[in-house]
Amino acid sequence: MLRQNKKKKDTNELPKKQTAIVLPLHSPNRSLEFLTELIGKIRPDHPKDILQAEMRFKALMYQVGQDKSSLFSLRKALLSQFLKTNIVNALTENGLVSSRGFVQELMSKIKHKILPELQTKDNFLYVINKIFYKKRDYLWVEGIDKNLWGQFFEVLGIQINLTEPALIKQFQQSLQILSYRITTLGLEKEITQRYDNFENAIYPFLEQNRLINEYLQLNTKVHISSDQRILLTNITEALHNCNQSIQWIKDQRTLYGTSLAQTYILTRLQKQVERLFIILDVLDTDNSFNTERFVDYFKTVVRNENKKNSITEFLNENTGYLAYQIAEHGGRTGEKFITTTKKEFWRMFVSAMGGGIIISFIGIIKNLIGKLSLAPFWNGFLYSANYSLGFILIQDTGSTLATKQPAYTANNVASSFDVQKVGEAPDLRNLAITVAKVSRTQLASFAGNLIIVFPLTYMLAWLYFRFTGTMIASGAAAQKLLTDQQPFHSLALLYACFTGFFLFASGLVAGYVENYVVYGKIADRLRGMPSFKKNFSEKRRYKIVHYVENNLGALIGNISLGFFLGMAGFFGKTFGLPFDIRHITISAANTAIGFLGLNHGITTKEIWYTFIGVMSIGFVNFAVSFGLAFFVAVKSRGIRLKDYGEFLGILWRYLKRYPRDFVQAPYKLRHADQLS
Repeated sequence: MLRQNKKKKDTNELPKKQTAIVLPLHSPNRSLEFLTELIGKIRPDHPKDILQAEMRFKALMYQVGQDKSSLFSLRKALLSQFLKTNIVNALTENGLVSSRGFVQELMSKIKHKILPELQTKDNFLYVINKIFYKKRDYLWVEGIDKNLWGQFFEVLGIQINLTEPALIKQFQQSLQILSYRITTLGLEKEITQRYDNFENAIYPFLEQNRLINEYLQLNTKVHISSDQRILLTNITEALHNCNQSIQWIKDQRTLYGTSLAQTYILTRLQKQVERLFIILDVLDTDNSFNTERFVDYFKTVVRNENKKNSITEFLNENTGYLAYQIAEHGGRTGEKFITTTKKEFWRMFVSAMGGGIIISFIGIIKNLIGKLSLAPFWNGFLYSANYSLGFILIQDTGSTLATKQPAYTANNVASSFDVQKVGEAPDLRNLAITVAKVSRTQLASFAGNLIIVFPLTYMLAWLYFRFTGTMIASGAAAQKLLTDQQPFHSLALLYACFTGFFLFASGLVAGYVENYVVYGKIADRLRGMPSFKKNFSEKRRYKIVHYVENNLGALIGNISLGFFLGMAGFFGKTFGLPFDIRHITISAANTAIGFLGLNHGITTKEIWYTFIGVMSIGFVNFAVSFGLAFFVAVKSRGIRLKDYGEFLGILWRYLKRYPRDFVQAPYKLRHADQLS
C-alpha cells in the first residue's frame, strides 16, 4: 500500500528537470524559433517516456490557461506560420504515396536517405521539420493522449485560425489537386478490371471530381453559401462511396488475388480520400470542427516527416495487402498440415514416412554427387536439381517433409486471428487449440521422417558398398559428415538458421505464385491460347490447366527451395563466407552414411552428441521458418501481438491441463470452453 501511495504521489509531481515554461510576447520573425522552443519544453528526455511528455504538456496547458498573454503569443506564432508558409504540399504530399510508382518511390527514398531533399522556408513542411527535428519525436507525439492534444488545439482555437481567407484559398487548391489525382487513379486498370460494369467502377471517382469542380466554380468566401454547403455534403457522400469501392476491391482479393501495382494504387487512393475529408472539414466552416480528425492528421504529419525516408515503413505500408494474400494462400495450404483427429494424426505420420523414403535417396545421391570432380557451380547446380526433384516427388506422391510445414502452418495459425472471434476480439482459447494441433502434427511429421531416414539411408549406403566395394564416405570424409552435425564442433546451428530462412522464403515464393495464378488468370489464358489447343488433346489440356491451378505454386516453391539449399555452399565457397545449410532430414541421412563409413568406430558419447546436434538442427529449422512466416502473416493483418499478452497464460494453462494434446491427438475433440 505504501509503495502504491508513493508511486501515485510521484506521478503527480513534475520531473526534477522540469522548469517553468516562459512564453514571452515576440516579434513575427521569431515565431518559428518560439514554437521550436515551446516543443522543446514538452519533449521528454527519452522519446518513449510518454508519462514525462504528458506531465510537461499538462504543465504547458495549465500555464497557457492561466496566462492570457501566453495564449495570445502562442496563437500569434501559430497563425504567423500558417500565413507565411505554403501548406499545399503538407496537404497534398505529406504521408501520401507519390505517383512515381513503387520502384521509383523506393529508389527516391534510398537517394534521400543518403542526401536529404531540400525544403524551402516558405514550405510548411520545413516548419514541421524545424519544430520536430528529432527523428523519434513521432513516438511521444503519438503516445500523448489524443484528448490532451484535442484540448490543446481547442484552446488555441485552431478552427478559427484555419478560416483566414489566404488559408482557405490554399485548402481549396489542395482540394482540387487531390480530387484530380483520385479521379486518375480510379480509372486505372487495376481498379476497373474488378467490375463487370465499367461505369459502375469509375462513377464514384468521377462524381467526387465533378462535385468539387462545381463547388470551386461558385463564389468562394469564408462564409459559404447554402449551395456550397449542399455541394460539400454531396462531396462527402461521394467520398464515402469511393471508400466503399476501395474496400470492395480489397475484399475481392480472396477470389481474384492481388498485385503489388494494385496494392500500391489502393493505398494511394485510400490515403488521398482520407486527406480530402480533413480538408472538407475545414472548408465547411461550421461549428462542428472535427478536432479528433485534425489531431490524427497532426500526428500523421509529424510521423511522416520523421520517417519520410524510412524504407521499412514504405515497404510495410505498400506490401501489406500483397503479403496478406500470399499468407492467405499459404494458410489454406497449411490446413492439410494440421491434424485434429487421431486418424488424421496417424495419416500424417504415414505420409511423413513416405517423405523419409524419398529423402533417403536424396541424401545418397547428394553424397555421390559430392564425390564427382566438378567446378563448385556445377556441383551446386546438381545438388539443387537433386533437392528440387526430390521435393517435387514428395509433393506429387502426397508425402510430407516435416520442415516444409512451418511456413504454411504459421500462416494458418495467424489466420485464427481473423476467423476465430468472440465479438470483435480473436478467440484466444481456440487459437491455443490450433497451436496444440500444429505442435502434435509437427512432431508426427518429424518422427515419420526420421524413423525412416536413418535406417533406410544406412541400408542404401551398405548396399552401395556391397555392390561397388567402395564406401560413399570413409575415414576423414565420414568423420566430417558426423562433425558437421555437432553444434560445438561446427557452425551447424548457424547453418540451420539459414536453412530455416530458405524454408520460409520458399513458402513466400509458393504463395506469391499461387496468388499470381489467380490474379493473372493464368488458367483462363492457357485455355485461350491457340497453340495450346492445337498441340494438346482436350483431356491433356484439362490435366495441364488443373495442375497449373492447383500445383504451380507448390512446384515453383519446391524448385526454389531446392536451389536455395543446393547453391548455398557454392556462394559460401565463392565469397569465402561461413554460409551453408543444415537440414534435419539431410543431416540424419549424412549421419547414417558417416556412421557406416567409420565402421561403427565411434564412442557412445559422440553418438549421443551427434544425435542431439541433429535434433537441434531440426528445432532451429522449425523455429526460424515458423517464426518468420508467423511474423509476416501477423504483420500483414495489422495485428499487434502485444495487445494479446494474455494468450501465453491461456496456452500455459492448456499445456499444464492437457499436455498430451501437444503430442498426440485426443480421443475427443477439444473445445474452447474446456480451457476456461
